[in-house]
Amino acid sequence: MTPALASPSPRLATPRALGGVLLLALAAFAVLGPWLIEADPAGQDLGASLAPAGGDYLLGADHYGRSLLARLAHGARLSFGMAFVTMATAAVPGVLLGLAAAWRGGWVERLADLASTIVLALPGLMLVLLLLAFAPGNFGPLYLGLALTLWVEFYHVTRAAAATVLKQPHVEAATLLGFGPGYVLRRHVLPVIAPLIGTLAAFAMATAIIAISTLSAISVGLQPPTPELGSMIVELLPYYAEAPVHVLLPAALIVLLVLGLQLVAQRSSR
Repeated sequence: MTPALASPSPRLATPRALGGVLLLALAAFAVLGPWLIEADPAGQDLGASLAPAGGDYLLGADHYGRSLLARLAHGARLSFGMAFVTMATAAVPGVLLGLAAAWRGGWVERLADLASTIVLALPGLMLVLLLLAFAPGNFGPLYLGLALTLWVEFYHVTRAAAATVLKQPHVEAATLLGFGPGYVLRRHVLPVIAPLIGTLAAFAMATAIIAISTLSAISVGLQPPTPELGSMIVELLPYYAEAPVHVLLPAALIVLLVLGLQLVAQRSSR
């Protein structure tokens, strides 16, 4: 009997399915939560400072009496949105440059390699911090710095994978028969590299979420009262003894976001 080589491994499908369900649940919370939860994430009620879960506050309130449920929903939407925009901004030029370098070679590849080498010469967070120095606490420099750091991975993976595919006999035959770059890329190259790009995209989003939360936690990223998960942890940390669960909630949400992306990004090993 011929084994079904193309069938996905159950050991791989289960974690990826779990990651997909987790991400769908978190995405629904991030997208629908701000509309379903009527509480204002910036609305203060000092009489409800550090209120426990239950009653008027389902997940409790922070030290300013702001609804933690509302702030977590907005924080999840902010993290998802910024991570997706950062990933897309890094993926588009990285993939296009990788395809161009693999197809054309020569000076195109040399220029792209030089640009990627310059970026790699700087530590990733250093590049982000340099841009944040011009406008600390703003979204623009933060997202641009992360995108400039992440595009290199998309470029290198795309160039290597596309170059391998373009050297295969059936692809060379299609080129010799007069099929244009659009046909070759669409029918032969993109189907092969698409899973790799999807995996990179998930890892890039996870990296962006961690970086955004870390920079906000050290007060160089997004600043309070913006409901960002990293800054929420730092704001609540002095009150850990009185309300430990309040501090753990945004941290747990970051872990779940990154965990879901890492599970979805898993690839089968040959």
